[in-house]
Amino acid sequence: MHQDALQQFGLRIKQLRQAQGISQEELGARAQLDRTYISGIERGKRNVSFKNIVLIADALQISVAELFNVPEFS
Repeated sequence: MHQDALQQFGLRIKQLRQAQGISQEELGARAQLDRTYISGIERGKRNVSFKNIVLIADALQISVAELFNVPEFS
């Protein structure tokens, strides 16, 4: 179940990033995180700290709540 949540969260970030038309590299630069770290998150391979969740939400110009607005998490 834990892995499923990581994969769903990663997919959500990927969808939001792609909707804005930005690359993993661009998102990483905006969030001050490495592109490979963003890739790991999107593939569900990283357990993201809250600090980095906030950085990613800010980089996507959305709220943390919106980042978690996924039916499976509700």
